[in-house]
Amino acid sequence: MSQPFRECFNVVSKDVLHWFPGHMGRGLKQMQQKLKSVDCIIEVHDARIPFSGRNSDFKHTVSSVKPHILVLNKKDLIDHRLYPRIEQKLKEEGISRVLFTNCRDHKCSGVKRVVPLASDLISSSDRFNRSEQKEVCMMVIGVPNVGKSSLINALRNKYLKKSGVAHVGAVAGITRSVQNRIKIRQDPPVFLLDTPGILTPTIRDVEAGLRLAVCACLQDHLVGEDIIADYLLYILNKSGNFNYTKLMGLDEPTDDIGVVLTKGAVKLGKMKKIHNYDGQYIVKPDLVASAHHFLKAFRQGNLGRITLDEDWLNS
Repeated sequence: MSQPFRECFNVVSKDVLHWFPGHMGRGLKQMQQKLKSVDCIIEVHDARIPFSGRNSDFKHTVSSVKPHILVLNKKDLIDHRLYPRIEQKLKEEGISRVLFTNCRDHKCSGVKRVVPLASDLISSSDRFNRSEQKEVCMMVIGVPNVGKSSLINALRNKYLKKSGVAHVGAVAGITRSVQNRIKIRQDPPVFLLDTPGILTPTIRDVEAGLRLAVCACLQDHLVGEDIIADYLLYILNKSGNFNYTKLMGLDEPTDDIGVVLTKGAVKLGKMKKIHNYDGQYIVKPDLVASAHHFLKAFRQGNLGRITLDEDWLNS
């Protein structure tokens, strides 16, 4: 390679960093209105971004008045040796109840611990107006596309042996309102409230926004597939992970996202016809399709177990 890898990522300011759709604002108000009927808050987040991607406003608006559990989902996509360091760092930030889960694994120990831990926290807390209630109601919150609905479905399957009822999708923003209570356990009765993914009105840290985007917590087209792919390339090179070279048909690592996407499109056979300035058709590599392929490989764990927030652990 003719030049060293980048030491920092320069990004052009994007309107996406102010993305706060109307349904998110409505969802947050609904969540606050439901708090009186809730006994515990279960915050679900992506284990690959345990720090920078979390909605810091939750501690002021929702989780400060109720027992709180932080569930770091998709644990299968990070190095398990980082769990203790992540827990210690979160403890320093005042979060002591952390569970690592993989909601796609029916035998996941973290999923099995959610309800027992919540029950212990609730029994030792003051339920105020719900002290006479035998049933338990918990609210599941988090930023978009981190596995909130998947967790609800996994718990429902575990305790009731029933299929999922909460909508699950690979695109951020599937759940758009606070839904009806979903029963996940019969005796004692336990209900969960599914909620829309909520982002802060302004993502102040550009890199935090990009890490959310890499993990599909923002819809790709809102940021730009090329920008997200370029940031992923920067992260991979920075961490010395060059698994992408084989995936994208490269002979060696590079810092040029244009080269990566072009080579990837050629390897995939993804080409598109476009009008030239003289009206003739010309064939060019489909860079968007190549970027999707690159991002999908990361999101499915095919490039290795990667924690985007590892720099937080060293700070």
